[in-house]
Amino acid sequence: MTMTLSEADFAAPIDQRFFEDYEPGAVYEYGHLSVTEKEILDFAAQFDPQPIHTQPEGASTGPFGGLIASGWHTTGLMMRLFADHYLSRNASLASPGVDELRWPAPVRPGDSLRLRATVVSARASRSKPDRGLVHTRGELLNQDDQVVLSLVAMNLVGRRP
Repeated sequence: MTMTLSEADFAAPIDQRFFEDYEPGAVYEYGHLSVTEKEILDFAAQFDPQPIHTQPEGASTGPFGGLIASGWHTTGLMMRLFADHYLSRNASLASPGVDELRWPAPVRPGDSLRLRATVVSARASRSKPDRGLVHTRGELLNQDDQVVLSLVAMNLVGRRP
């Protein structure tokens, strides 16, 4: 189950959210997603077949002392929470990219993850006045408040008509 974790949330619901609703400095938290061993193994088998992600027994003697999720799996989990709770469903236009992607701590089977999204900046487009660019610091935290992923997302968002 995922839900808003902080008292602060957008004034506009996700399907009525526009560029103007993303105020620099605002911080939102959403969660939780639980990660299972099966999900880690299934993702790794298809997309990142390294032993630390695919072999629970062998991973126990590896550098992380056990099975861990691929960073790309972790990024997908962050995106799920980002899309479900933060990113406008009616005015999101595209993303020109992500900066500063980091995985400072591993995700392990049984972890419960939540998203912290901080609006870093929001700038109206000079060339296309119907939209703006929002920079968001996204952090995925585990149940011990350890950051397991951080990035700065860039999103083009339509302005209120």
